Amino acid sequence: MTGHALAGALADDGRRRIFAAIVLGATSATDVAKRTGLPARVVLTGVRRLTDAGLVTGADGALAADQASLREAARDSRPADDADPGVDPVLRTFLRGDVLVGLPAQRGRRRVLLAHIAEQSFAPGTRYPERAVDDALKKWCAAGGSDHATLRRYLIDEQLLTREHGIYQRH
Repeated sequence: MTGHALAGALADDGRRRIFAAIVLGATSATDVAKRTGLPARVVLTGVRRLTDAGLVTGADGALAADQASLREAARDSRPADDADPGVDPVLRTFLRGDVLVGLPAQRGRRRVLLAHIAEQSFAPGTRYPERAVDDALKKWCAAGGSDHATLRRYLIDEQLLTREHGIYQRH
């Protein structure tokens, strides 16, 4: 986990409260909900996002902060703007390595970013089941800049991927 991924995972106030409750000893979603006052649905979603980002380990009843990931993020001293100057400014702005830190609001910029993600994640002509598409897109979402379902929907909307009977393909 990079420092940027850590910041992205904790950018949401609810996720910060959930993470704090876990760090302070809450070991289950029920315990987290009691300590934070957040609805159970919000807690479950937040725990899942923190787990996907690598900040939390364990299942419900054994939740804990992932100390190794936190130490790794603390050691990551890469500056935020060390990207290759030849890289598209949209990619420099919205990606840190292979992690999405946000989605552009402008459709043109969003399309540039989505085209890059599609090219890096999916081989042309290869057929992918939805689970494989979700797994590929979750890696891009580790920083919390978006979620894989939103990316999948945008890739379909922009016709960068096609979907037929639950099978996805890049042309």
